[in-house]
Amino acid sequence: MCGIVGILNADKRKVSRSILKKMTNAIVHRGPDGEGYYVDDYIGFGHRRLSILDLSNAGNQPMQSQNRRFVLSYNGEVYNYKELRYELQKLGYRFQSKTDSEVVLNSWVEWGEKCVNRFNGMFAFSIWDKKNRTLYLVRDRYGIKPLYYAKFGEVFLFASEQKAILKNPKARKIIDKSALVEYFTFQNLFTNRTLMRDIKMLPPASIGKIRCGTRNDLRLRKYWDYNFNERTDTDDVLAIQEELDRLMKQAVLRQLVSDVELGAYLSGGIDSGTLTSIASGKLPNIKTFTCGFDLSTASGIELSFDERNEAEAMSAFFKTEQYEIVLKSGDMERCLYDFTYHLEEPRVGQSYPNYYVAKLASKFVKVILSGTGGDELFGGYPWRYFVPVNNGNIDDYMHNYYKFWQRLLNENELKNVFKPIHNEIKDFNTLDIFKDVFKNQETNFKKPQDFINNSLYFEASTFLHGLFVVEDKLSMAHSMETRVPFMDNDLVDFAMSCPVSLKLQNLNNPTYINENEINNKRTFKKTNDGKKILREVMKNHVPKNLFDAQKKGFSSPDSSWFKKESMNFVRKKLFNNNALIYDFMDKTIIKSLVNEHFKNKKNRRLLIWSLINMEEYLKINFKN
Repeated sequence: MCGIVGILNADKRKVSRSILKKMTNAIVHRGPDGEGYYVDDYIGFGHRRLSILDLSNAGNQPMQSQNRRFVLSYNGEVYNYKELRYELQKLGYRFQSKTDSEVVLNSWVEWGEKCVNRFNGMFAFSIWDKKNRTLYLVRDRYGIKPLYYAKFGEVFLFASEQKAILKNPKARKIIDKSALVEYFTFQNLFTNRTLMRDIKMLPPASIGKIRCGTRNDLRLRKYWDYNFNERTDTDDVLAIQEELDRLMKQAVLRQLVSDVELGAYLSGGIDSGTLTSIASGKLPNIKTFTCGFDLSTASGIELSFDERNEAEAMSAFFKTEQYEIVLKSGDMERCLYDFTYHLEEPRVGQSYPNYYVAKLASKFVKVILSGTGGDELFGGYPWRYFVPVNNGNIDDYMHNYYKFWQRLLNENELKNVFKPIHNEIKDFNTLDIFKDVFKNQETNFKKPQDFINNSLYFEASTFLHGLFVVEDKLSMAHSMETRVPFMDNDLVDFAMSCPVSLKLQNLNNPTYINENEINNKRTFKKTNDGKKILREVMKNHVPKNLFDAQKKGFSSPDSSWFKKESMNFVRKKLFNNNALIYDFMDKTIIKSLVNEHFKNKKNRRLLIWSLINMEEYLKINFKN
């Protein structure tokens, strides 16, 4: 796991090694174990190394192929690298290291761009073809590892994080106002925009290509996409369950490969419990890590947010070495600068607890297993999928589902909030952004399962990708690699073909839940629907009272904290007339929306968090 940086000068000016080094040093946290550089006239690569496989200098990067034609700068883990290495050795390739990096490089030499279809893992890498003077940028299927790029005049830049690009003297800091509206609609970015107008994110499952001598425009090609298409051989349910059990074990065991110590997050839920149950069988006394919350002033559903009891029970059953951290209301305020600096721009949810639990884990291990992906692949949030199901046609579905995913502001609120920049965003339509997610999907829906599979596709393509961005940034902030076994290629293929009827129980009588009802009026129905087949498989690994728990999710009790202990902090950040967000937003409207939360009229926890996070982002990047 590493950090990569690159410069390509279209005007063929020689790359400045000092500028390249300055950019690379901006992401030293991604690779404190070593650095390396490659400069060849107008192309330059920088690399920071976090040593996980083959800790010797043989694994240093950038790495050149034996024929000296190709140069690689790579970030990630390809878990099937040993099988690929064996195949390449039979073809005559010799290896100088035991790293997967060298396997990736030789795979490119042998198979070219098609090699990515052979990789089972997470990665973002650059390849320089010296013979054809062509630069390639590549990102894994699911977007687990980030990669950004930008063009400033004749200079093309790329890096694992935006902050490295911004260290180049050619870079400009200009807010993308359309991205701002996109974020405050979905609490996420569905496009490849970032909040910096000139910086884009390479889409998941994409290969970007620039041939030197052209205009330095990146040509993108998508090589893979999710396809939730149900299998037809569903009569033997037991056989399907056995297949899932085998694939889960295979996925976890594949991702245990490491030359440094590995641990696991343990929330007390099904996903992390499944991973820990399998990993602990291979690694006795594996270290596990849990984040809990002080609930002394919480109310409503927030009283179930602390899962330490469940996690401790699982830890005792699996015989892990358990470590815990308990967050209080002031912890959000204390970490806000560091959190925002590393996350770089607001993304899905109140994720500062992820920052703290990653910080805890990094004190003990260098690699961590996470259960991210289990919900999105196996239907962990039933109330989300049923919202748009009872529709007569695709247009109704799109309208209802779009309305549901306006997580922060609806269309009318957006118009009022962004009045100061109305003329600049008046033609920007977030419904078009939403619909564009489905542009390659079949829309001839005939039954509820078709709608639900489309919703699963949507969440995997958007929400899950946002989670991966957060997971990567906040773990690498502490120089720790996060692995997500649920995203093993074979397991993902199985999950996409698994019938909805084996994931969700109550297709005819679903549970409807509003995640943001006001606490003292909450009628929130708990549910143990969702991930039905995963629950059945868990019976093989843990006691029933542990695998049959009701879905909770990982969240802090900020709804209550924002009205109590953290109220003064919220007021200080958002009721300040000089707040930077008011360069774009109407301060009267924002204060009115925040007061709705203070007065218990509406749960605005997600909006308040996003405003605080955005204000800190603007302060870090634009305050002189």
